[in-house]
Amino acid sequence: MEAKAIARHLRVTPMKARRVVNLVRGKQTNEALAILKFAPQAASEPVYKVVASAIANARVAADRAGEAFNEDDLYIAEAFVDEGPTMKRFQPRAQGRAFRINKRTSHVTVVVATPEKGGEK
Repeated sequence: MEAKAIARHLRVTPMKARRVVNLVRGKQTNEALAILKFAPQAASEPVYKVVASAIANARVAADRAGEAFNEDDLYIAEAFVDEGPTMKRFQPRAQGRAFRINKRTSHVTVVVATPEKGGEK
């Protein structure tokens, strides 16, 4: 069983968000939440919310399908960060010049799954 959560237009740069997502990719969800809770990076809070949302989506999908749900079995099957739209701003500089500031955004996607019993694993 798989469940997915996506957070779009997060005001954190994709490079900084990828640092955080790389910490938890492939880990059990409970362990991933603990890592994100105490990670010093600012991007860890929105990534924590996306992982928690994916767990909740898995719970709803299991209830809908009538399957037994155990949160301890879930692991992060996929986690990636895509680049969102960039807001372009200008800052005044010396001698009438303008300096462009790029305010980057991110799209964070997390897929949680249960390990397949008779599969490739």
